[in-house]
Amino acid sequence: MAGAEDGPGQQPELEDDEAASCRRWGAQHAGARELAALYSPGKRFQEWCCVVLCFSLIAHNMAHLLLLARWEHTPLVMLGMVAGALLADFLSGLVHWGADTWGSVELPIVGKAFIRPFREHHIDPTAITRHDFIETNGDNCLLTLLPLLNMAYKFRTQSPEVLEQLYPWECFVFCLIIFGTFTNQIHKWSHTYFGLPRWVVFLQDWHVILPRKHHRIHHVSPHETYFCITTGWLNYPLERMGFWHHLVASLPQLPQTEAICQIPASSRWPLQVERTPPGLGPGTSSPPTPPCDRILEPLIFFISFIFFPLGPSLAT
Repeated sequence: MAGAEDGPGQQPELEDDEAASCRRWGAQHAGARELAALYSPGKRFQEWCCVVLCFSLIAHNMAHLLLLARWEHTPLVMLGMVAGALLADFLSGLVHWGADTWGSVELPIVGKAFIRPFREHHIDPTAITRHDFIETNGDNCLLTLLPLLNMAYKFRTQSPEVLEQLYPWECFVFCLIIFGTFTNQIHKWSHTYFGLPRWVVFLQDWHVILPRKHHRIHHVSPHETYFCITTGWLNYPLERMGFWHHLVASLPQLPQTEAICQIPASSRWPLQVERTPPGLGPGTSSPPTPPCDRILEPLIFFISFIFFPLGPSLAT
């Protein structure tokens, strides 16, 4: 049996008993279809509202940061970017670990809204590649609304002198928000093997964002490591520290209802390795990119990796 994820298009053979219990996988898996069906019109409306409000606030706050930028801020801005990326990576791992390990899709509010996507992802890891920009990023936009609103309130109420003093801190918070907002988009790219823009592949190859091969380690059973999915920078040191195992040992024995490690083998994705969906492999094309993704995804690069770092040089 394979000890690691198979590459795109490779289909490892199942043993007879596994084949009998795992005749369907990925998008055709009964559990995956059941979880996908829980995505409701109300949830879709909530995601649209969060995405629109989130990006409006990002644009508003970025404009104010650029107006306040000065050359002398550059060292602290760069330090804040790195610190924001590191903290966002850690928080993504903490949330990912919690959603994989605890709770159930039957929990009120958080079950269907937040835990469901993680459970669907481990039954059908490529489902995220079929989600459009709104479904992919709606939940993360919701989580960043409060700090964005708080930042916008400061810009409207604080004096220029106070904002000058707060500027390095606000840059750190803004970078944390940017990386946090786009964590799931970066996660989606780590599961997309065909049709990625060259600049995304470049950022993955240089490990600026989560690389594809790096994230595949998490999708090897029993899914107990490499939880960080923003940049992946902290995965190796946290694993060397045994952080996740120590965290479990230090917490009270809470019920792990329907945790990933407790899902029956017949309900998991066969072999617990990521595979390319039928019809996707070498020599085939990836699914067509939704129109809104073709417009919105490049905005991520524009905001996160070009416009904001150049802010001090653009300011007068």
